[in-house]
Amino acid sequence: MTIARGRVLVTGGVGFIGSHLCERLLNDGFHVLCVDNYYSSTKDNIAHLLDNPRFEAIRHDVTFPLYVEVDEIYHLACPASPIHYQRDPVQTTKTAVHGSINMLGLAKRTGAKILLTSTSEVYGDPLVHPQSEDYWGNVNPIGPRACYDEGKRAAETLFFDYHRQHGLQIKVVRLFNTYGPRMHPHDGRVVSNFVVSALKELPLTVYGQGQQTRSFCYIDDLIEGLLKMMGSQPEVTGPINLGNPGEFTISDLADLVIEQTGTSAGIEYLPLPQDDPVRRQPDITRAMSTLGWQPSVPLAEGLARTIEYFRQTIS
Repeated sequence: MTIARGRVLVTGGVGFIGSHLCERLLNDGFHVLCVDNYYSSTKDNIAHLLDNPRFEAIRHDVTFPLYVEVDEIYHLACPASPIHYQRDPVQTTKTAVHGSINMLGLAKRTGAKILLTSTSEVYGDPLVHPQSEDYWGNVNPIGPRACYDEGKRAAETLFFDYHRQHGLQIKVVRLFNTYGPRMHPHDGRVVSNFVVSALKELPLTVYGQGQQTRSFCYIDDLIEGLLKMMGSQPEVTGPINLGNPGEFTISDLADLVIEQTGTSAGIEYLPLPQDDPVRRQPDITRAMSTLGWQPSVPLAEGLARTIEYFRQTIS
């Protein structure tokens, strides 16, 4: 028999990462309150959780205050792919800033621990490689990606100011590219783009010459890192990078997807989008030493699981 271990709020809980986090928290014995406005997510992600008596889902936009009683808050709510966050950039910034203010206010009232999922995008198009947490970044504050990049940077500022001013127990992690089952098939991220195109026998779209690099962390590894961060000592505030330090070119990824899917569709090359980072790789020294965390799922294995998920879900 599972013993309940407290009440946890997950904002953005219906999304790709949020739904996996809700599932893991339930399996670990927590009561889970899942909050989402369904802007970039689908209820299908949590359909298998709805009958669990320790799970509750609420449709709510975090730009408005929320009045609930919780012990811990995982604040994930914010569109995270360029297609979604550039659709309404003003709302994206409001979600990052107003949403954080509202969740921090809730944490202050309830005395809850609160964790922010920030992003590697705070490093912008980095001039330092790999990126460690003490690098301040190279971000264009007025470009088309700024609503997300600067929104998350402002969210980090708010978290640390609430910590200093009000003594809140905060946790800040910076997530690098994460992939796996339940990714939105049309979110514009490179893994889902490649896999969906390959399975539909459409050309894989590569921007530039495909020599830009990314580091891909499988969802199960990422969730383990989030739990370790929330469970860390009170003095551990972060920011801490969570990602897989394996660095691959986009061309490497395309070749692996073509190999694993057996597609004959080939590759289509298009110009690079504005402000697209040229290199991206996390330095996870701090996560390893502070949390005892490092990813264990290699790209080929995680990609095979992801391809199988999309085989079963896309038409």
